[in-house]
Amino acid sequence: MKRKYFSAGTLALHILLLTGSVVMVLPFVWMLSTSFKPPSEVLSWPPQFIPKTWTIANYVAVFKTAPFLRFFANSLLVSIVSTASILISSTLAGYVFGKFDFPFKNLLFIVILATAMVPFETYMIPLYLRMVQFGWVNKFAGLVAPYLVMSYGIFFMRQNVHTTIPDELIDAARIDGLSEFGIYRKIVLPLLSGSCNALAIFAFMQSWAAFIWPLIITSSRELWTMELGLGMFQYRFSIDLGPINAGSVLSIFPVLVVFLLLRKNIVKGITLTGMKA
Repeated sequence: MKRKYFSAGTLALHILLLTGSVVMVLPFVWMLSTSFKPPSEVLSWPPQFIPKTWTIANYVAVFKTAPFLRFFANSLLVSIVSTASILISSTLAGYVFGKFDFPFKNLLFIVILATAMVPFETYMIPLYLRMVQFGWVNKFAGLVAPYLVMSYGIFFMRQNVHTTIPDELIDAARIDGLSEFGIYRKIVLPLLSGSCNALAIFAFMQSWAAFIWPLIITSSRELWTMELGLGMFQYRFSIDLGPINAGSVLSIFPVLVVFLLLRKNIVKGITLTGMKA
């Protein structure tokens, strides 16, 4: 039986990856632990990961202090609508850019990619003024509008269409009399199912974690999302760390569920994107 030996480089790589994993998981473990601590232990020294006294008072406070079920429903609705819109627009645009030739196609694709490099804060105010003109301020339409299209999603799907679906398959479908929409629905979408799952995770996380745009576009708590609701535990001179950590745990739960359900396809989708253009 052969023994496996690890080189110094491989061992150093594993140690580096293990250290990085611990650093990434540590804040989540601390947040989860703090959410079950009584106020006397939240800022105790030395800090303890395992509470001496376990309590769910922080979770009770979350629901008593704020209408968190309403905030949760708003975030969930925004994320679902945004994810569905991004999947539809990205797969359609990806199919067009990947399998069609038309004037200025490359230029238009570069322009779309360039928008991904522009920080949201640079066009946030013009976007808000446009929402004022539409009458969408403090409306659900205004809340979800910036998250209906994702330039990265278009690039992501274009790459996958180009590398996953052979031109011969598309040509054969056209010869058989299938319409372009039929090709998109019966051939393109099924072959892009793994990539759609990966993109769905990114799209869902983007809209679920949004804070700045909901903050400026909404003035009524009826439209607040989870991220805005957590701000209710931050006061002028202090922060209620117990409830805010409990609310944070609740806020990441849907994202964690989506990731666990679709995690098998995320690496596959990302890998295909890195293949030849």
